[in-house]
Amino acid sequence: MSEPPGAPVLRVAMWSGPRNISTAMMRAWENRPDTVVVDEPFYAAYLAATRLDHPGRDEVLRAQPQDPAAVVAGLLAPVPDGVRVHYAKHMTHHLDAVPDLDWVGRCRNVLLIRDPAEVVASYVRSREACAPRDIGLLQQERLLAVLEQLGQPDPPVLDAADVLREPETYLRWVCDWLGIPFSERMLAWPAGPRDSDGVWAPHWYDAVLASTGFAPYRERQVHLDPRGAAVAAACRPAYDRLRERRLRLAG
Repeated sequence: MSEPPGAPVLRVAMWSGPRNISTAMMRAWENRPDTVVVDEPFYAAYLAATRLDHPGRDEVLRAQPQDPAAVVAGLLAPVPDGVRVHYAKHMTHHLDAVPDLDWVGRCRNVLLIRDPAEVVASYVRSREACAPRDIGLLQQERLLAVLEQLGQPDPPVLDAADVLREPETYLRWVCDWLGIPFSERMLAWPAGPRDSDGVWAPHWYDAVLASTGFAPYRERQVHLDPRGAAVAAACRPAYDRLRERRLRLAG
């Protein structure tokens, strides 16, 4: 059965660019007994609208609704019995296919950012082509403007490097901000795939499929070719502005 009318459901929207810790974060939330997760619900709509060639493109288009309105209806639909939290892992660049964002006001929104040079270096290992709009930072600034208009002017901004340094500290803070208890189960999970994983998992999720928790933070030496460096440079100002307003909890 579904939730009865009026039952309190906490709808969490985590907005990230690609090649971040977004899938590990989804694992953390799915490991809670009170939570159901959805993986990149606008991916098919994004591919249909942009006509971009991504790994597994045809599979994605078959697996999900391509109409953004249908996706939104699914995100706001009733949840199964026993579920308190509906957690959506969103790729912010998918917003290029979503003209109406009023519905995000019905969610508790969190932004997850990562240094653009690290994002580009990881991204091009799965998809050779990369442009500034592919990595989500520009769209995160658009989302901030929308949230301000909707009365959510200060959503938490988490930097992946900070979270990896102290995952429990940041997850506890987010749970407190949401008004729910923290669960130790958010820190460790079984390795392997999940039924909730998108059909694109074989192309993008190798590290997460092997993981059993958040990887320890380590500084990375990034080497980009001129094209990749230009993409990272184009996104750097947006990242710096977002990072300036990030949640600062790590020591």
